[in-house]
Amino acid sequence: MRLKAWPIVGLFLIGTLLLLANWFIFHTVVSFWGSWSAAATLALRAVLFALGISFVVAALLSFRFANPLVILTYRIAATWLGFLNFFFFAACLCWVVWYGVLLAGTADPVRLRTPIVVTLFSAAVAAGIYGMFNALYVRTRRVTVALAGLPAAWRGRTALVVSDMHLGHINRLRFCQKIVTGALALKPDIVFMPGDLFDGGRIEAERIAAPLKDLKPVFGKYFSSGNHDEFGDMAEYTEVLRGVGFRVLDNERVDADGLHILGIPYHDSNFPMRMRASLEAMHVPRGEASILLSHVPNRLPIVEQAGVSLQISGHTHGGQIFPFSWITRRAFGKFTYGLQRFGELQVYTSSGAGTWGPPMRVGTRPEMVLITFG
Repeated sequence: MRLKAWPIVGLFLIGTLLLLANWFIFHTVVSFWGSWSAAATLALRAVLFALGISFVVAALLSFRFANPLVILTYRIAATWLGFLNFFFFAACLCWVVWYGVLLAGTADPVRLRTPIVVTLFSAAVAAGIYGMFNALYVRTRRVTVALAGLPAAWRGRTALVVSDMHLGHINRLRFCQKIVTGALALKPDIVFMPGDLFDGGRIEAERIAAPLKDLKPVFGKYFSSGNHDEFGDMAEYTEVLRGVGFRVLDNERVDADGLHILGIPYHDSNFPMRMRASLEAMHVPRGEASILLSHVPNRLPIVEQAGVSLQISGHTHGGQIFPFSWITRRAFGKFTYGLQRFGELQVYTSSGAGTWGPPMRVGTRPEMVLITFG
């Protein structure tokens, strides 16, 4: 599989930041946790350096290989990435508390250094463990959506939205089977997947996605690609999706018993002129209900002007792990999560069922969404 440039550049930028974060954690632990022997200091430095480069190395290997060693390495590196987030903030707080102790004029402040680092790093460990368990519990969110021009036959019917499963080295066959089992219990009339079904690395896509074949809603299953799908072999993924019964929407509109379903792949939705041209070519019927699957909740003025009733997106994960929820809020505003309105257009952004990178959720919840048309 040919590696694409942007994922590699992004990984190296991430790697640089991770090394700096690991150095800061090393410096904080050594400074606060009493006296260290030269051997212990060297060992800690070596371990943190190895962990610092582990995610970039594992991610690059994951584009080429899917053997047990690469999978294990990726899982360890991704898990450390999550704990690193909390350790970094614990390290920052160590210095904040320490300077607060000094400003307070506490007698013998040195004796407080070890309790400070132990307390804050223990809290970081607890946050990471909680996040791992929270990520395993995929909730079902139920939403009622009223669409103008909705055919009478669609009132009361349900659509299941499953975004961002990120099938790969973390979320594998068992995860896919769990999602399908939950979906079957909901008995949706139609299924929408607005991208990032796959994580983008080399995997046995046909085997891991096989449970999706058991989903057989009356009015079909529809998919539009996300950025991670396109990081990988999109031609292979498309073949796999068609094999399990999905209609892969590539700048096209289809009719599902009077409801118009549209899909734009990520690479076109990422450019305003392409997206406008794609929507114009689909000739969205004015006054009739239509649903657009577009991975990222952006280009909303273009979508509204095209006359689309509802856009279904994913991508943001709601931020996945605190404090990245703040970053996504800055980027996407209120469209980071949930059902929102942009003029005449309604937008539902799902936080997704899976995870990217750290197999953790702190401050967000993984979900499947059952939409009832009212």
